[in-house]
Order: sequence, then C-alpha cells, then structure tokens
Amino acid sequence: MRHTLLRVGFTLATLLAMPGLALSKGGQQNGTLFVSGQHGQVSVLQINGRSYVEIEALARLANGSLKFNGNEITLTLPASIASEPVTVPPVSQPADPGFSKEFMKAGIEEMGVIREWRSALVNAVQNGYPLSDDVVAGFRGQALTNLRLTSVAASTDSDRSAYQLVSNVVDSMQKLSSKLLAARKNMNYVSPDALKDDPLNQQILMCTRALASMAASGQFQDDASCH
Repeated sequence: MRHTLLRVGFTLATLLAMPGLALSKGGQQNGTLFVSGQHGQVSVLQINGRSYVEIEALARLANGSLKFNGNEITLTLPASIASEPVTVPPVSQPADPGFSKEFMKAGIEEMGVIREWRSALVNAVQNGYPLSDDVVAGFRGQALTNLRLTSVAASTDSDRSAYQLVSNVVDSMQKLSSKLLAARKNMNYVSPDALKDDPLNQQILMCTRALASMAASGQFQDDASCH
C-alpha cells in the first residue's frame, strides 16, 4: 500500500471538507483530472492561481480511502501495478543428462586397456620380468586409438569433462612406462616394491578408481587425482 499524508492549513482543510461552500465564493472550473489506469475523472478548480480537486472525489476515483485526524488528512491509495517491478523468471537451463550411451561404451573400453597396461607394468616390476618397447608400444597404440574414439563419442558436458580426465590418465601411463623403460635401458635396479611407493603409479590407481565410480553413477565428478 502507498500512503500519502496531506498536511493542510485550516483554510484549505475547510475548502476540501466543504467544497460546496468554498466553490460558491468564486471557484472556477478550469479543467479535468484523469488518473492513469483508472476509469473516470475529477474536476479541477482554480482559486487564486492554484489548482484544487475535491479530495473525496479523488479518493473515489483512485479506489483509495481517507482518514481525518485534526488538521491532518491521510489519503491511502492502492499500490500501482505499473510501478511494481516485473520479475522475469530466469530461463531454466536444461539439466546435464550425464554420460551418453556412446561415450560410456567407448570410455569403458578405454579404461579396460589402461587397466591391462598398468597390470603389465606392475607384473613386470614385481616379478623382475623384462619390459620391452614392443609391449609398451602395443598398449600405447591401443590406448591412443580408443582415446580418439572416446573423444568422438563425447556429446554432453559430462562426456567432455570426463574425456579430459581419461586423456590425463593416458598421459600418466605413458610417463610411467617411459620411466620404467629408461631404468631398464640404463641397467638401473628396480625393486619389486618400487611401484607401491611411486607417486605417479598411485595417482593413476586412484584416478582409475574415480573414473570407475563415475561410470557406475553415470554422472561426472571432478577428482584431483586425475589432474
């Protein structure tokens, strides 16, 4: 509600309260008042160079109410609909559908290759088997091929976000393989327990577990171990 308090002197209060008496002493009608958004009109009178309207008529026209308290008159008007801000509801964004079926299939195949690749490295270290370039090249080639297929299959935001993590794991696997191959070529001794405390190997293990959890839920969740 909007409240307008009109404070008037005794003479003006008398004029508004008894318009018939005041107008008989020389009031002159010189116009018409229209209130925007309301139907009807109120006569405007000019007295001594000033314009006046009958306050009761104004209140009726504007669907308002009057309250008199001594020399004070309170005119209460309904809030203007036009003055209220129009709230436009935000355009709802479509919810991310999660992983697409095609991406899930390609991603699972890729993660299968990564697990086999890592298992081959772990077995070679733990059992003292020679690790050849050909073995690593075979896993690397298959992982890169599947990675491209995973990229093509990515169609949702979750797909694209998860793809980046899968790509990071492939890079980490290549680094770990290169590290072990270099140790063999340099005839450096590699302890059977070397990978248990290797930070890169542990990071790969945690990331593959995180990706497996995402695949089970069908929704992307970022994981620090995959960066």
